[in-house]
Amino acid sequence: MLLAPHHRTYLAFFLIAISTGAFLARIPDLQMMLNVNKAELGLTLIGMAAGALVSLTLFSPVVMRLGARLTLMITLLGTAFLLSLVPFMPNPQTVFILLFLVGLLVGAFEINLNVEIGRIENQVGFGIMNRAHGFWSVGFFVTAVSASMIRQAGIDMQTHLHLILALVFLLGVLNVAGMKNAPILKGAEMENEPHFALPTLGLLPLCLIGTAAFLVEGAGIDWSAIYMRDVFNSEPFIGGSGLTLFAFFMAVARLFVDPVVDRHGARAVAIVLLTTATLGIIMVWLAPNPYVALAGFALMGGGCSAVYPMAVTAAAQRNDRPSVLNVAALGQMSVVVFFLAPPLLGFVAEHWGIRNAFVICLPLVICSLLASPALATRRGVAHPTIPEQPVNASNPS
Repeated sequence: MLLAPHHRTYLAFFLIAISTGAFLARIPDLQMMLNVNKAELGLTLIGMAAGALVSLTLFSPVVMRLGARLTLMITLLGTAFLLSLVPFMPNPQTVFILLFLVGLLVGAFEINLNVEIGRIENQVGFGIMNRAHGFWSVGFFVTAVSASMIRQAGIDMQTHLHLILALVFLLGVLNVAGMKNAPILKGAEMENEPHFALPTLGLLPLCLIGTAAFLVEGAGIDWSAIYMRDVFNSEPFIGGSGLTLFAFFMAVARLFVDPVVDRHGARAVAIVLLTTATLGIIMVWLAPNPYVALAGFALMGGGCSAVYPMAVTAAAQRNDRPSVLNVAALGQMSVVVFFLAPPLLGFVAEHWGIRNAFVICLPLVICSLLASPALATRRGVAHPTIPEQPVNASNPS
């Protein structure tokens, strides 16, 4: 399959999104299969967050040893395979263990692709980070729409996840087969092999920015439909439109914002986006009717869209230590917040109302606005590169 290196990263993000998105769309069926209440279901789903946290903390050396190509093969295909086994699990404990393993792979995928994108950006001389994450949003949007039709047609979870597995294996193998590892950056990446990915003091502002974006994303994806149902008693079509608008504007913004970032700088773009997200949250919080709420969800989706990818780029460009460590440390907080958002916001909604579940995002978004000086005003000068040689392994390219 003849694709440019950055196009292969786009396809990889799209495929991981349809794998995880298909599973998330079947969570109501999973609850019925396991015969558990919402609290027990939430504890089961935390397995993925736990696995991602372990992976993002400890797996940087593994990613560097294997190289980008082999790591992508294992994490992308492994995620789809493990999720296809969920319907065969007999109880919540085995589902938790399986999701823990999925989280290990998703965390390694996050480290690998974000570092590889940073290297490709250095190679080609223009930004692709937001566009790459945009294809994750596109994949999630596509699978959310298709999954609703699949469920409406009465196709069971096992068949659905196995169809996704077949699609991901077919496209994933073709994608990785033609991939070559991008040249690594001289300097920090060439120092001693990393061991633990923990945030440094200088990285904390970027962690705050990424965490805020993921909290808003988790709120919009997981709770918009329930908000519309509980607050306005909306018809199913109107109720589902909150998620549709959120995902649509997030995907569009990510796909087209990279040239804007190249021209005006990540800091200015982040301030505009975070301000937009703030306005959207306030509209959802105070919405007098469903149409104001829908507009708020659209602003939330567009507002949080490119914030995390810009933080990843800034982390990858820091020269205080290997970029794989900085990207992994940033991902620890952000990805775990994304997976923990459903039970956290559900707890707030249960005790203080679902409107207030959204407004608790507001302080963190405002703090991330204050942290925006950690982002660059312009794209940095490219660093010298050398061909990648994975440690203790033959070059898989």
